[in-house]
Amino acid sequence: MKLNEYLLFLQSFIHSPKNVGSVIPSSQFLATKMVKQAPWNEIKAVAELGSGTGAITRFINAQVSEPTKVLLFEMNETMRNNLQTEYPDFSCHPNAAQLVEAMKKEHIHQLDCIFSGLPFFNFERELRDTLVEQIYKALKPGGLFIAFQYSLQMKKQLSEKFIIEKIDLAPFNIPPAFVYVCRKKETI
Repeated sequence: MKLNEYLLFLQSFIHSPKNVGSVIPSSQFLATKMVKQAPWNEIKAVAELGSGTGAITRFINAQVSEPTKVLLFEMNETMRNNLQTEYPDFSCHPNAAQLVEAMKKEHIHQLDCIFSGLPFFNFERELRDTLVEQIYKALKPGGLFIAFQYSLQMKKQLSEKFIIEKIDLAPFNIPPAFVYVCRKKETI
């Protein structure tokens, strides 16, 4: 990762710490742990929420095949523009709370997998509820939601709509993070 990406991330954290959640981008160890959870040979449409400087996006890009549709969501305009330049085949959007609407614009009916680096527990309850609902609606039956968090505080809320298959610790991330691997419940 380039120095200017670290500086951009730090600047974004200083400007809006509740929306960023960390002072540095995710580590390659965390990104690898997350991305290897997905069955890439079955994935036709995927989204990443809170793409930031592309720490996880790089690993997604290494796995996707030509026809796979990828949606990236990043609210920071500079980061989003950088992502669009670096990944011109992916579509970039500013607001993860409008995930389903963005899918409609891209003619995507359902997603096979959603990755997230959003700091859910930093958000107000209403926004957390909206995001979880959007993720649930966007995923196909049995689709995967793979997210990292710095605490286990989202476990209860996620278990209402998802089967939490496992929670792994990524100790070599700063700070250490928990990787949630969740599968959409068929009915709730």
